[in-house]
Amino acid sequence: MNRTLKIYIFILVVLVAGAIWIDAVRPKPVDWSPSYDLRDKIPYGLYVFDHETGSLLPHNKVKKVSQTVYEFLVPVADYDEYDYANEDTLAKSYPVSGTVLHICDNYLIDDQSTKELFSFVSQGNTAFLSVENLPKIFTDSLKIKIGAQFELNTKMDCWMANTHLGVQKYDMNKGGGGYFFSSIDTLHTTVLGYLGSDKKKHVNFIETTFGKGHFFIHLEPTAFTNYHLLKDNHAEYAEKILTYMPHGNLFWLIKDQNGLIESGSPFQYILSQPALKWAWYLFLLGMVVFIIFNAKRRQRIIPILKPLPNTTVDFTKTIGNLYYQEGNHQNLIDKKIIYFLERIRNEYLIDTTLLDENFIKKLQAKTGKELKDIEHLVYLINYQRKSYHQSIESDLIEINNAIDKIIN
Repeated sequence: MNRTLKIYIFILVVLVAGAIWIDAVRPKPVDWSPSYDLRDKIPYGLYVFDHETGSLLPHNKVKKVSQTVYEFLVPVADYDEYDYANEDTLAKSYPVSGTVLHICDNYLIDDQSTKELFSFVSQGNTAFLSVENLPKIFTDSLKIKIGAQFELNTKMDCWMANTHLGVQKYDMNKGGGGYFFSSIDTLHTTVLGYLGSDKKKHVNFIETTFGKGHFFIHLEPTAFTNYHLLKDNHAEYAEKILTYMPHGNLFWLIKDQNGLIESGSPFQYILSQPALKWAWYLFLLGMVVFIIFNAKRRQRIIPILKPLPNTTVDFTKTIGNLYYQEGNHQNLIDKKIIYFLERIRNEYLIDTTLLDENFIKKLQAKTGKELKDIEHLVYLINYQRKSYHQSIESDLIEINNAIDKIIN
């Protein structure tokens, strides 16, 4: 591992550790989003209500339903037996009976399930809804209308219409939607609770009949959230509302708000924790930076090549020793002369055919050597060419020294 990579890894580890430490020591911001999720411990989750159903609903056998109302009330085997051409028929029979409970800021029941819910209620069952809005089928079938007050600085208390339950008013300004019934069917509807103040109040909790059954509709679902169940005495308000819950089977609709539909990603837990999430993002950023800086083309390491040994000198020495051992001095003198004349022709461009006075003058002019040395060398060369006697070692040394004076 090279030094640069170690530096990158060290910086990345420091950044990740710093992010985790900063996130661990800083105060966690409060999430005020209205999740109505059974797992959420944030102010507007239903964690407390989910864990306190035993004390809040002591007379009910609670069953959580994560299916749609239609899937729950109509078994798959019975789908084909229903008369879809006459969906308004009230002659259906259901495998269960009791009360359907739905608590959420937004009405989450689909249209087909809503029609099935009306059919279920008409058979003598009950639907207990605590929501801030309702689809058109409710306003048309139950002859009700919903309005809202959003004026700033308007006091928004909630209390029960039945004085036997007490006259205590509960401040619902924090998170309250301010929705109320602007119109109701007084012949089939009973007012159970109010919203507003002493000077101006609105109905926000009713019971209305439909067929053989009843709808209980409450427009302030924040009363069942963690915040209000734990704030002061607001849990009393939720308990008073639930006193109207019929005893027996209670089917709590928790589809899309119970957290059962979870992502299959292995990073789900990492991304759900702020410290781990930011550590993961910093890791990815560090890897991107590392890739960018290391994506440049790097020159390969140039290997150290040992220079080829100069064998010319060794070869020359070998050849020289060979001639010396054989004692053939004349052959060496001839080769020295040939080498000298070849060099004169190549370097000084002088014709060496005839070694006369003209040759001597040209060579002296171009080499700048002493005239007497050049004349002596020319004499020796001519002498060796014309001589017929066998040269000795002293002749070889003499002509070699003469050549060295001119070309070195």
